[in-house]
Amino acid sequence: MSRRKTRPRTSRAAAAPAPAVTAASPCPCGLDATYGACCGRFHSGAGGTAPTAELLMRSRYSAFVVRDEAYLLRTWAPETRPGEVDFDPGMRWAGLEIEETGEGTAFHQHGTVTFTARYVHGGEAGALHERSRFARHEGAWVYVDGDFLD
Repeated sequence: MSRRKTRPRTSRAAAAPAPAVTAASPCPCGLDATYGACCGRFHSGAGGTAPTAELLMRSRYSAFVVRDEAYLLRTWAPETRPGEVDFDPGMRWAGLEIEETGEGTAFHQHGTVTFTARYVHGGEAGALHERSRFARHEGAWVYVDGDFLD
């Protein structure tokens, strides 16, 4: 997921605390697993790196949910990586739907993932529809950039 340029920037000091997600919580990415066994293992480094572009997309969505800036920056391509991630304190991520993937497996160097991420902002429901591009960097999948589709 990319940083929305249309939203006002907020400082990390003003950010509300991340939602309480524990290792035993359902994973925010929507797969039928606990956070600790799914995306949490990538966030902590205990599970290595995401083996596919889709799993990286899912883990990055979960990192936005739990506000894991270090993971988001670590999995961002160096040529497009920002200096920091601006979390909007009024944003609550509410679900992820993967619509399409292109390449992005162990046999590829590039991949795309088209998704819709639902959110609530200021009491209003919304959705971010994006086609994200991923590439291998030093053997690991990283987010390069994306195009908003709606």
